[in-house]
Amino acid sequence: MKIQSLLVVGLLVAVTALPVHAAGDVDSGRAAAATCMGCHGAPGLRNTYPPFRVPKLGGQQAEYLAIALKAYQSGGRSHPTMQAQANTLSNQTITDIATYLSSLVAANDGEKGKGNAAAGEKKAQACIPCHGPGGGKPLTPQYPVLAGQYPDFIAYALTGYKSGSRNNAIMKGLVTALSDADMQDVAAYFASQPSSLSTPTKW
Repeated sequence: MKIQSLLVVGLLVAVTALPVHAAGDVDSGRAAAATCMGCHGAPGLRNTYPPFRVPKLGGQQAEYLAIALKAYQSGGRSHPTMQAQANTLSNQTITDIATYLSSLVAANDGEKGKGNAAAGEKKAQACIPCHGPGGGKPLTPQYPVLAGQYPDFIAYALTGYKSGSRNNAIMKGLVTALSDADMQDVAAYFASQPSSLSTPTKW
């Protein structure tokens, strides 16, 4: 509990240092997101290697989406296709795309995935201070909604933080002690929660 409390304090300090998110334009974002939709507009489409379903971006927090795209630009996240796409985008275009995608809210009942959702709920308690109850109400707009996301994508992301292919010291500290089975359980729990995340099929 002491470690968890220190992590939360550290996160709050880090959040206060982040810049205010600029306003984006939905119409410009819709046009700019056309190249994204080949993958992110196809429900259930799988990344070839490693295998995971391309994440649902509709209804995701705009500030988080912008931060994620900039992490691909900087190399803080490793994925060749995403890095290539992100490197062509200006800061304003990123903001517009993020604003547009966040506006695409739809009902999502979630799914369980491979892991044990009940066990995952207990293992996910360290995540709740930042991502909110069930992963559906993050502490700040800079953190992603996890509720209703594809479980295989959540597990992939957790693995990335553990391996270092996703560069985030706080997340790495939280996942270091998790086994592969633990990550599948946590993913199953968050994925099973209802949310407004969706794969946009009309844009």
